[in-house]
Amino acid sequence: MPAKDSTDHVDVPDGAFRRGGGEQCRPADVRCAVRRAVTGRCGATGRPYDEEALSDALLVASELTTNAILHGGGITGFDVDVDGRAVRVSVSDRSDRLPVSTGPVDDEGRWRTGGRGWPIVCRLARDVRVAELPSGGKRITVLVPVF
Repeated sequence: MPAKDSTDHVDVPDGAFRRGGGEQCRPADVRCAVRRAVTGRCGATGRPYDEEALSDALLVASELTTNAILHGGGITGFDVDVDGRAVRVSVSDRSDRLPVSTGPVDDEGRWRTGGRGWPIVCRLARDVRVAELPSGGKRITVLVPVF
């Protein structure tokens, strides 16, 4: 088993979940933070990353933040770390409801317009964890291999 690298952390400043005039942090902002974390590690260690795997990590981060905005009452926390051969992404929101997977067709046979984000996260990520937060809401943490 390869030695575990020390964890790199990308600081997200207080208020990062609200931008300027109250606009909520967007999935694109989170994708940029994930890319910075991975490319920063590569610059520091010289270790190359897998571009396709990084694309998977960016998609997972985007799906988690989109779900927090659409279904979780908004993003209340975000963290990204590079740990060993993977990137760890955590997104917190205000909702206590657990994510659910739904089929592409509803009970009446009509195609759903959404519901694909959580299955994508579960397929691309390893070690998917959902934790209740003491102050309410939840934190979803995933590990996506990128090196």
